[in-house]
Amino acid sequence: MMRSMYSAVSGLKTHQTKMDVIGNNIANVNTVAFKSSSVVFQDVLYQMTSNASGANAATGTGGVNAKQIGLGVTTGATNLSITTSGAAETTGRAFDIRLSDQSTTNFFVVNNGSENLFTRAGSFYVDGAGNLCMTSTGYTVMGWQVDPTTGNIKKDTVSALRVMQTSNLTSAPEATTQANVSGIIDKNDKDVLSDNGLVKTLTFFDNLGYSYTARFAMKSTGTDGKYTVELEKILNSDGTTFYDPATSQVKLEDVFGSKTTDATLGTYNQVQSGYYYDSTSNKFYVGSNANGIEISWNQATNSFTDGKNPATTYSLKQVYGIPDAMVSKIANKQATAAIANGTLTITGDVTDYAIDFSTKDGTFTGVGARTSNNKTNTVTLNMSKLGNNPTQFDNITIDFSGLKDANNGGKSTAVMSTGSIDDGVTGKGKKLGAMIGISIDNNGLIKGTYDNGNTETLGQIAVAQFANASGLEKVGENCYRTTLNSGEFDGIGVEISADGSSMTSGELEMSNVDLSTEFTQMIITQRGFQANSRIITTSDTLLEELVNLKR
Repeated sequence: MMRSMYSAVSGLKTHQTKMDVIGNNIANVNTVAFKSSSVVFQDVLYQMTSNASGANAATGTGGVNAKQIGLGVTTGATNLSITTSGAAETTGRAFDIRLSDQSTTNFFVVNNGSENLFTRAGSFYVDGAGNLCMTSTGYTVMGWQVDPTTGNIKKDTVSALRVMQTSNLTSAPEATTQANVSGIIDKNDKDVLSDNGLVKTLTFFDNLGYSYTARFAMKSTGTDGKYTVELEKILNSDGTTFYDPATSQVKLEDVFGSKTTDATLGTYNQVQSGYYYDSTSNKFYVGSNANGIEISWNQATNSFTDGKNPATTYSLKQVYGIPDAMVSKIANKQATAAIANGTLTITGDVTDYAIDFSTKDGTFTGVGARTSNNKTNTVTLNMSKLGNNPTQFDNITIDFSGLKDANNGGKSTAVMSTGSIDDGVTGKGKKLGAMIGISIDNNGLIKGTYDNGNTETLGQIAVAQFANASGLEKVGENCYRTTLNSGEFDGIGVEISADGSSMTSGELEMSNVDLSTEFTQMIITQRGFQANSRIITTSDTLLEELVNLKR
């Protein structure tokens, strides 16, 4: 009877242990990535009252089994359901990460300052030092860094992922190397026909990320399908002049354009209001008809002179309305004016490129020097000739093949843009980028997004895998430690996609505790505890009856 009581006591203790495990499971029903445990019972020693005997052929008797009395129950094992994933909880936070296992249970590697621990709880944040850390403990998340020489992930010993370090806050600028011109040039556009031309701007970057704006003028030559483009000046980002061909020691033809001597700069066949040209007599008059004051062209002074009063002169701007820029060129001997049959023709040296189109369908045929018969799709803005040093700028290849010569109601739609004509991105150039966001992809790659359009890899979260994940030791705070039965961590880890697993940003793994199972186990445990208590009370009653025998 004493044996039964002690067996029942062991039953009470063991069922209490099971209830403790159930209570812990239910207490952590809402703990992130908590893994439930279960208790396995086993019987303990047996007292042998009679050994087994074999069959006796001589006497014809059979064998007898051993007579054993059990001495109770004990906890055989506490099983951890670590390979069973919990449900997904959507949080929307970029640094909340859920591990989705394919064939192997994966763990984040975190460090508490003295050792690497392992967790499934992917609730992270960036601390004041820029480290990716667990929100609950502040333990740093471990992973692989970016090789500064290649820009690729270097998979060696894991280290703390400091994603917001100073070097990651900005993205390097890129110099512009390609540009393109697209749209329509309409020969009836007043700007195209004017002496100033159709002005278009191109904003680009140097190797330091500073921006500049180049001003170009596209003009009609007066011949169908033939236009020109010339560089007027280049401005700094604040609007001040960076390069002006008129004042710079660097020649315009070294920067943009091909120099042509004695080119026609402008043709004017109509005098201004208040002046009259008589084609019959080939004479000019001040007034609206031949009754006005006769004036004559003086090639030496590039002006008209009053025949009766030679001291009175009339400028080309007054008579023909030529722009100030053309007046300045004539005054500085950079251009020559000549009048024949009432038509003013101004010639001089010019540095520009010719743009040719098919007169049949208006398609682009080439750009290059006016006298060239081998025009191509591109010309170069030689920015390397400018700047404080030869490496400040990269030369910019400008593709004009996106232009078309067509009737668009007198409105040209031509635009100049940085980037290749194929994708608009290659060679576009970028300013120094400031970080505007961080994201984590399915492979654990941490990427920074910058306001200059760049996306750069900042590191990669490594995971740990174990031969026997259930053999890990729970150390609290949602973390585990390796044991002799779990297998060791090699210090490097693996990429989560190696076996098809993945990480999902914006989600957390919930506890895998099943309340229906826990309540069922609670009922079973309660009944087991009650039954063992009955053993004790019944044994006590039997002892009481034994004591009462002497009465």
